[in-house]
Amino acid sequence: MQTAKETARQSQAQPAATLPHNVIMENRCRMDITGVTRIVSCDENSAVLETQQGTLTVGGSELSVSELSIRTGELKISGKLEFLQYTQPAAHSPGGFLRRLAR
Repeated sequence: MQTAKETARQSQAQPAATLPHNVIMENRCRMDITGVTRIVSCDENSAVLETQQGTLTVGGSELSVSELSIRTGELKISGKLEFLQYTQPAAHSPGGFLRRLAR
């Protein structure tokens, strides 16, 4: 059985894992995103983010991250926003490459 102190420590270590994922875009120039677990890459033309709902790619120009909180999973992006794309990680089949060779 966990003590209250251990439970509190675990909730502080991974708060973004339990937060909902939301995207709010304002006039295609500002975006607030919650549920971000990791920033994979970011430059002036795109940002690739891991979220609770899969990998999110935000594309545009003159993009900049103005605020980031890893602790709460909140991210703010500004610039000329042109597209959003979600992708799911590829599912690994049991056996993989060796199983296909054995056919």
